[in-house]
Order: sequence, then structure tokens, then C-alpha cells
Amino acid sequence: MGSLIVIVVLVLAVIAIAQLTRLYELSNALRGKREEDISLANNKMNAWLWVMFGIFFYGMFIWLVCAYGDKMLPVSASKHGVEVDDLLNFNFILITLIFFITHTVLFYFTFKYYGRQDRKALFYPHNNKLEFIWTIIPTCVLAVVIIYGLKTWNDITDDAPKDSIVIELYSRQFDWAARYAGEDNELGKASFNFLSNTNALGIITEASYTQKVAEVEAEIKATEEKIKNEVMSDVNEEAAIVHLRRLKAQLLRIKSFKSEKGDLNLGLDDKVVKAEFHIPVGKDIKFLMRSQDVIHSAFMPHFRAQMNTVPGMSTTFHFTPTITTDSMRTILGDPGFNYILLCNKICGAAHYNMQMTIVVDSEADYKKWLAGQKTFGESFTVEAPKEEGATPAAAPSTQDSTNAIAATNIK
Repeated sequence: MGSLIVIVVLVLAVIAIAQLTRLYELSNALRGKREEDISLANNKMNAWLWVMFGIFFYGMFIWLVCAYGDKMLPVSASKHGVEVDDLLNFNFILITLIFFITHTVLFYFTFKYYGRQDRKALFYPHNNKLEFIWTIIPTCVLAVVIIYGLKTWNDITDDAPKDSIVIELYSRQFDWAARYAGEDNELGKASFNFLSNTNALGIITEASYTQKVAEVEAEIKATEEKIKNEVMSDVNEEAAIVHLRRLKAQLLRIKSFKSEKGDLNLGLDDKVVKAEFHIPVGKDIKFLMRSQDVIHSAFMPHFRAQMNTVPGMSTTFHFTPTITTDSMRTILGDPGFNYILLCNKICGAAHYNMQMTIVVDSEADYKKWLAGQKTFGESFTVEAPKEEGATPAAAPSTQDSTNAIAATNIK
């Protein structure tokens, strides 16, 4: 009811304003006054009103900066983040300076040159000196901004130190997982071809290889039997043939990992965690990022770090955290504060749910926490083989394919 009353009041207000405007036009017509006739008094009043608006405009800008300046992100919690903040502040100062200069000139000219009957506008089509000034100055300013920005970008995207801690961030609709390299500080191989209910990240080991080969071969056999023995429509038969072709191609891709040089069991000592992951303060962290489905973006605002995760390829970023979670809570006076990993791409209906807590520990606490997490070899279980002739299981859903690992790693 209240909403209806508000709507009615607004409609009546619009009608009243329209009627008052109409009355004003009729009164001008009765007095023989044309709408385009503007008096000197009106021009002068508008000039002063513009000056008053300029003062109000500046005042509101200054008030907003003072009132909401502390609502921005807190101090950077990474080394390179300090450089990013310096670059951003430099741009803010530059933009603010230009803002005040250009608008002051705008307000001044509007006031000084308001319309008078004894004044005629000067036709001034071209001035080489002015053209030179407003071309060269912006060019020099932009050159400084670009060079400064490129230098900062190069500083924060240089090669990670060899002793960096390696962590993989794995994204999919609509959650994150973090995978830690084992004692060898080298992540095991992984591929979407190996995804299963108990292998949410597609980590390749001898056990997961054997299981996946058996699973795909069983599905190929079942599909061949179906095509051979069942009566199907042409459309269904063609779909089954296409499915069989894809299964055989997948089997070839899976077997290619066996033929490649390298130890398939590198991933046995990797550790996969959900919901939150820990990193040590003062140690460089190298992130390798993958996506299972669409483009996501790993955004860690408190560390001033962001990198897209792209299906079919691995992206990387590294930084050194400088403030522990407990220290940042003390700085902010907020005992409930947590660093956070977000998805900064609108990746679907549940995009808002893609969050993961980041905990920055002392090195001793980090090692203690990591030692308490199960390795992939300990958590991976071989699924029971399907009965011959049984219908192959559908591909695991996003939620189902994460539960097995999540349950064994979250304490």
C-alpha cells in the first residue's frame, strides 16, 4: 500500500510540474514575451548561480574524499602491492589536479563572459600556438603515466624466485580449490581428461591413470554394444557414433600421458584444499592458475593481485605477503577480518559464491597447518568398477566432483 501511495504522489507531482510549465508559457505569450528572449538580469543571475554551483561542487568533492577515503582497501599486504598503490595514488593526484584546473577555468569563463547585448562573440577559428600547447602537454603527461605504469608492471610480473612456494588455484563454476606442491616443490601433472568423483582437479598418477583408462574403455565397450545390438532412430544412432568417436579420442589423449617422459606419480604428494588456504608471511608465492569451464579471474584485493584463469592453459602470478592475518586484524581493529580470494569475472548465476579465505601465517604456523593436510595419494580412492553392461555414469557435477577431496582436507 505504501508503495502505491508513493507512486501516486510522484505521478501527481509530475503532472503538477507539467501544468505549471504550461501556465508559465501561457503567461509569457499573453505578455508578448518570446521564450528565446533572455534578459541581462537573467544572464547575470545564471552566471552567479554557476559560480555558486562551482563552490558547492568543489565542496562536495572534498567532503566525499574526507568522508569516504578511509572506506577504500587497507594498506597493501604484499611487497608489489605498495608499488601498485603508489602508481594508483600518482594517477589520483594527477587526475584531481587536472580536475580542479579545468573546472576552475570552466566556471571562470562562464561567469566572466555571460551574454550582454553590447558584446559580440569573437570568431577565432585557429591558433597554432594553442594547438601546440594542448597537444604537447597531454602527450607528455600521458607518456609519464604510461612509462611509470609499464615500469611498475614489469617489476611485479618478473620471474618468480626459484625458491618460491608453488600453489595452484583451480577455478570452476562456482568454487575454488588450492593445490600445494609436495616436498619436491613441483606440482604433478593434471588434465581435464582425468576428472572424476574422487579426482576433482584431474591430477595424474599411476592410480588415476589406470582407473581412467579402465573407465573410458568400459564406456567404449558399452557404447559399441549399444550401437550393435539396440534398435535406434537415425538421429540417436548418429549421436551414439559421435559419442564413441569422442571416447576413443579421449582414450588416446589419456594414453599419451603414459608415453610422455616424466614421473606420473609427482602428484601423489600434492595437497588439495577447499574453503581456505594458507600462505607464509615473507615468502614468495608462485600461483599457477587453471580453469575447468569458463574464464574466471583470481582476484586477491588485499595483495593487489589479479590474474585470469583460462580454460586450456595455465596462467601465473607471484607475490610476497608482508602482513599476517592477525597483524592486519590489529591494524584495522577488526577481529573478524580475513583476506579473501574472489572471482572478478561474471562467470554465471552463482558467480557471487566464488570466494575462498586466505590466511597469512607465520612460517612456523604455515608449516604446521600444511603438515596436517592429507596428500592426494592419501585421499584418492579408486572407484569400484562398473558391472559389465551397466549404463556408463554421467559426468560428475561440479558439486559432486569436489566433495570427495573437500571432505578429506577441510578440518
